Amino acid sequence: MTDIQLVDVLNEARNCELCVRHLPHSPRPVVRAAEGARLLIIGQAPGARVHASGIPWDDPSGERLRDWLGVSQEIFYDESQVAIVPMGFCYPGKGRSGDLPPRPECAPRWHAELLACLPEIQLTLLIGQYAQQYYLAGRGRTLTDTVKSWRENLPEYFALPHPSPRNYTWLSRNPWFETDVLPELKRLTKKCLNQ
Repeated sequence: MTDIQLVDVLNEARNCELCVRHLPHSPRPVVRAAEGARLLIIGQAPGARVHASGIPWDDPSGERLRDWLGVSQEIFYDESQVAIVPMGFCYPGKGRSGDLPPRPECAPRWHAELLACLPEIQLTLLIGQYAQQYYLAGRGRTLTDTVKSWRENLPEYFALPHPSPRNYTWLSRNPWFETDVLPELKRLTKKCLNQ
């Protein structure tokens, strides 16, 4: 694949209207990548704030994620280093207890095509249950079990909980995540990004 092919796929994805009738607002796909990217972040879907700004992880969850990774905003938003391809590209709307799940159309339609254009990816972060179920299908574990057994999915995948402030309870109940997982995540991120 060439960079021109990636640009073409990104342009198509950013103009996608596949699930327009299911969205609360006009589609605004949020996806970022460049051919040389070495770290891939697959999260859930943009929230309302990201829908408004068009900047992925432009919220408190993004601040916490950058802290977990040990990277600056500058590096995080450098597409030549970090690709951001969520499970759903558009804001899905509000549900009873937070945002709705990512639309199911995006990943099957776009992920394989985009990932084929990203040959330098060394590590893929699977953030939250939707990304983990899609990419680690058949392993039949809870999010906690998947995150706790993060070593089993290396070197390709690193499973993480969502860094949302709503997950404070999960983080407080699982102190091993901060003491055992985050130092290794920072180390692998640094190695992946040649820092």
